Amino acid sequence: MNSLATTVSTEDEVAAEVQAATSAPQQGATRVRFVMLALLAIGTMINYLDRTVLGIAAPTMTQELGISAAVMGVVFSAFSWTYVLAQVPGGVFLDRFGSKITYFLALTFWSAFTALQGAAVGLKSLLLFRFGLGVSEAPCFPTNSRVVSTWFPQQERARATAIYTVGEYLGLACFSPLLFWILGSFGWRALFIIVGAVGIVFAIFWWKIYREPKDCKKVNKAELDYIAAGGGLEVQSKTKTPFTLASAGRLLKYRQILGASIGQFAGNTVLVFFLTWFPTYLATERHMGWIKVGFFAIMPFLAAAIGVMFGGWISDRLLKSTGSANIARKLPIVGGLVLASTIIGANFVESDQLVIAILSVAFFGQGMVGLGWTLITDVAPKKLMGLTGGLFNFCTNLSGILTPLVIGFIVSATGSFFYALTYVGAAAMLGVFSYVFILGDVKRIEID
Repeated sequence: MNSLATTVSTEDEVAAEVQAATSAPQQGATRVRFVMLALLAIGTMINYLDRTVLGIAAPTMTQELGISAAVMGVVFSAFSWTYVLAQVPGGVFLDRFGSKITYFLALTFWSAFTALQGAAVGLKSLLLFRFGLGVSEAPCFPTNSRVVSTWFPQQERARATAIYTVGEYLGLACFSPLLFWILGSFGWRALFIIVGAVGIVFAIFWWKIYREPKDCKKVNKAELDYIAAGGGLEVQSKTKTPFTLASAGRLLKYRQILGASIGQFAGNTVLVFFLTWFPTYLATERHMGWIKVGFFAIMPFLAAAIGVMFGGWISDRLLKSTGSANIARKLPIVGGLVLASTIIGANFVESDQLVIAILSVAFFGQGMVGLGWTLITDVAPKKLMGLTGGLFNFCTNLSGILTPLVIGFIVSATGSFFYALTYVGAAAMLGVFSYVFILGDVKRIEID
């Protein structure tokens, strides 16, 4: 009975907050928040280009450096190890120093490590630069989450998250022709240097343009009032929140954070399959030629990009119409994970076109799971946004280590992707279980 009363009270508070935000006068209000969102979208696209450009350069690089395919697999995984390990320290840094300096330093260093890969002379130097790239990119998504929670009212956060997240999927699809042209015209070393230089230039733009709401001279009171009415957070006070292991432990005891982290781990398992094993699956299991693989591989990524945008749109619509954060955040994510689990169906069809259709539906659903970053923004304690985002991303990206290894072991042991796709689909259903039975109410955690 008390639980029901608490839930009703929470829903009433959310409904009142949404009503206050949407009814706030906006005549003459600036829209500076969308400039900040554009910065995040570009930064996220560069982030994914920098971490995946190695895949484009790999065939030429392995020949020149004398690296075998098996060893190159270790190089690919090196990024995920340091990326995962740096999540919590990156979140702590974000909480202490804020979004502007954290993102500037992260962007500068990850771009520098990308460029340095163009100077690699062997395995040791290449591994070192990949380790550095993983560490440097770690604060990106926690910072994205913090910026959205600061600059956007709750009823706009899902779409804002979707807009910057879609860069994960569209970046390579849009820029692959240009990247292959650079590789063919100037070589793999120039490819890394040019991509890294673009990131460093953008870091300068970030530093010059990004401001917190209270420090921005271009935002007017009407927009600030609109953001505040929708639960936008103020910039942290000058009193910095110190990191303690107890703080991290306390966060993981809250079912909202634990449930969201398990669910996002499950959704990211599907993403990692598409980023790593998907082309090999088409070529070896489905016996498609590489030209056909390249053509078909674009379709699931486009479907995922649409899924990201649809998830953000439907979530904000549900929040506005129902006033319920539980319905608006959890329902699209759970629906997306159910769709992602349909990847298992590819095991039972023969037609290449039908296989691609099934995989596109599954990846569309995975795109909707990107809404998890909006959910964690809604529940994270105000003074521990960075640490919460770091823990969340740590759990999420454990799949970046486990999934390639598990699928590789299954394929090696069985000679087939049948159980590999089953594993991916089962992981998606684990996410459904976590969001339905572990997460609980979507409400902000209050920690003294």
